Amino acid sequence: MGKDSKARHQKGMLLSFIPTGEYYFSKGIKAFQSRDFQKAKKYLLRAMQLEPGEPMIACQLAIVYTELGEYQNSNRLLHFILEELDEEMAECHYFLANNYAHLGFFKDACHHAKLYLELDQDGEFTEDAEDLLSLLNLESEGLGEELYEEDDLIIKQEQARELLESGHFPKAIEILNGVIKEYPEYWSAYNNLALAYFYLGEIKKAEEILNNVLRLNPGNLHALCNKLVFSYYQSRTKEVKKMKEVLAKIKPLSSEHQFKLGATFALIGEYELAYFWLKKLYKQGYDGDGGFYYWLSISSYYTGREQAGRNIWKRVLELNPEKAGLEPWNEERPSVSGFEDHIASILKKYESDYIEERLFAIFLTSLSGQKDEILFSRQVVSNSKLSKLEQEYLYFIKKMDEHSCGQFIRMGHETAQVLYEIHQPIGTKQAGLYLLWFSVFAEAAKSNIRLKNTKAWAGAIEYIWHKLRDEKESQQSIASQYGVSPSTLQKYIKLVYSCLR
Repeated sequence: MGKDSKARHQKGMLLSFIPTGEYYFSKGIKAFQSRDFQKAKKYLLRAMQLEPGEPMIACQLAIVYTELGEYQNSNRLLHFILEELDEEMAECHYFLANNYAHLGFFKDACHHAKLYLELDQDGEFTEDAEDLLSLLNLESEGLGEELYEEDDLIIKQEQARELLESGHFPKAIEILNGVIKEYPEYWSAYNNLALAYFYLGEIKKAEEILNNVLRLNPGNLHALCNKLVFSYYQSRTKEVKKMKEVLAKIKPLSSEHQFKLGATFALIGEYELAYFWLKKLYKQGYDGDGGFYYWLSISSYYTGREQAGRNIWKRVLELNPEKAGLEPWNEERPSVSGFEDHIASILKKYESDYIEERLFAIFLTSLSGQKDEILFSRQVVSNSKLSKLEQEYLYFIKKMDEHSCGQFIRMGHETAQVLYEIHQPIGTKQAGLYLLWFSVFAEAAKSNIRLKNTKAWAGAIEYIWHKLRDEKESQQSIASQYGVSPSTLQKYIKLVYSCLR
């Protein structure tokens, strides 16, 4: 036994070791200095979970993200430090300038480089910031304001895309409407706006937007692909067949259009067509995101190229580790992955400006296999947006004890659970149903409406959701599905409408 064995026997007990944020921070620094950035990221993420308010940890993690090429993640963290943790941490502006320069957003890069030099004239990165500014001036020479306008446009479009992917549909709609107002012929924004409305259940509005795009910009590939996806999700078999035949004849030249076509075919299960376009891009050295490799792996597997699919899946996990266990050859995987399995999406919803999305995040937390990790995250612990209603609901989710909250909270949660029994996993389509419920839930709280019959509330929400999506579902069939009488369902439909006005 070692030298310390005597000390252990004196008390007859084991001394437990509880790692702290500082412990993981130091391990992260050592890994960073050894240029093992993946390990550094792992340790620093853990350090942030233990000490979410420590700006030095957050800043070091942002630097690691930059080294890994994850510039958007780095920027989000740096902005969080300046806005929430330490506004005087001037070096964050230099790191932001560097990131934006890598992304090609020269206006933002110049802005943050100048800010850094103003705030810390004799700082550690002063010389680097001055060199960066000189380089940026050379890059932008002769391009004038057009370059900067394009920067703003790309940034807004990227923000909207991220919001769409994480289920923040109302906020995405707000940004996209602003883009369209400023750039009325920027068709990409219209297409993404149509997707946002579709996911929220406003089918007619979504289709009107696409039809308008195709009228003003005939042959717009993104609009045609989105029309096919909408028809597929609504089980309009004839329209799917017709649109598929049209798109199969299109031979786009741009890599962006080839990816859109391949991903669309993969989504509707046309794997041979999907594989043709995605493999073509792969051979050309296309450097896609996680979605590109995901659909390439899926289409490879389902066209009999299992080993190729397995090889590509390694890249999927590098870019999106949360997809572990969702391999198409994994017989134990869930048939479809939902928002309840995606911790990053749940955490982002906690930061939404809309109460229905934050309430939805709390419900998703109750379903997640990583519930404790979410509850102790910065987005929850340091969240100043949570209302009294949300705080009470969150406390209930932590305790999962009916005595830890009032009847209103418990019944609201049970209504969502009734919906979940039928609508799971929660994908982008189903998210609209839950957002509708939590909008009503929040309004019912304001109006002091009592929640009694959870099945009737759930049935009324589903009926109105179908109606908003222009899907024909009779009150009789919904009433039967939820085990309530048609007259009770009608009463609750009126209650839901009163909360939506």
